[in-house]
Amino acid sequence: MAFPKHVFLVILFSFLTLLPSSQSQLSADYYKKTCPQFHSIMQRITADKQLSAPTTAAAILRVFFHDCIVDGCDASILIASNALHKSEIDADINLSLAGDAFDLLTRAKTALELECPGVVSCSDILATSARDLVVMVGGPFFKVLLGRKDSKVSDPSIVDSNLPKVNMSMSQALALFSSKGFSAEEMVALVGAHTIGFSHCKEFANRIFNFSKTSDFDPAYNPAFAQGLRKLCANYTKSPEMAAFNDAFTPGKFDNMYYRNLQRGLGLLRSDQAMVMDKLTKPFVDMFAANQTVFFDTFARSMEKLSVYKVKTDKDGEVRRKCDQFNNIQT
Repeated sequence: MAFPKHVFLVILFSFLTLLPSSQSQLSADYYKKTCPQFHSIMQRITADKQLSAPTTAAAILRVFFHDCIVDGCDASILIASNALHKSEIDADINLSLAGDAFDLLTRAKTALELECPGVVSCSDILATSARDLVVMVGGPFFKVLLGRKDSKVSDPSIVDSNLPKVNMSMSQALALFSSKGFSAEEMVALVGAHTIGFSHCKEFANRIFNFSKTSDFDPAYNPAFAQGLRKLCANYTKSPEMAAFNDAFTPGKFDNMYYRNLQRGLGLLRSDQAMVMDKLTKPFVDMFAANQTVFFDTFARSMEKLSVYKVKTDKDGEVRRKCDQFNNIQT
């Protein structure tokens, strides 16, 4: 039975009003007329950087997450501090963000400014590069809506309370994600980004050295894995750059091996290993470990959701000329 036209319009309007106003202003073809070479430029710059520096994919994913989950996907994390103002990048938890990510974003922004000056936002560049790099290293494609504006504020004081940490309990991590609208399943899927990249020894040193009076290392570790980490990180206090791959088997490939590792006591970080021990998160770890397609589908859906979290549009933001500087210098 066909609906009367006025009924259809009412239904459509009702659906649209359920969308956040900022999200409804985004579109996949936002730059189709104003910067038609956007996607080809992004793909070229991203591929060149990843091929020359294979850890770039993991670096970009971490910057993207640290930007979005704090106060929305608005490139606030890219702002450099100056003598008068500290920025998010100077929060302690952000100091270890890898330089390859920022180098890629600078290259992309420079190329896009030459092609279509003043058009493409840094937040769109970051979101698109995250998607393109996930695909490049074997992960799923997901839709990235465009039209974000860059923030006019970067406040380091809000970072610490809005980012999950390696020493958090699982209930704390779940509460943090829940406060931002993400379910336990979506949290477990997003943390699956740890299937690529590495962590510095200092992030898990308390699990492998002097863990307790009865054990040198965390008994949740596979013993052989723990001994290997102890050897690798023996001098980490003198060499803080020492690090281990989050996934010891396929560190450069985006797959579900990360979850299979957790089941075998090969989770590098305490917060990661805790997911396989918690009754709320373990079913999702087991599901993703058993079925990579399910993981990919859930990860893609969760990344789409994260990528539009509290985005800025129109007058709420700006299109920065340089990603590390506001267009108007703040005094």
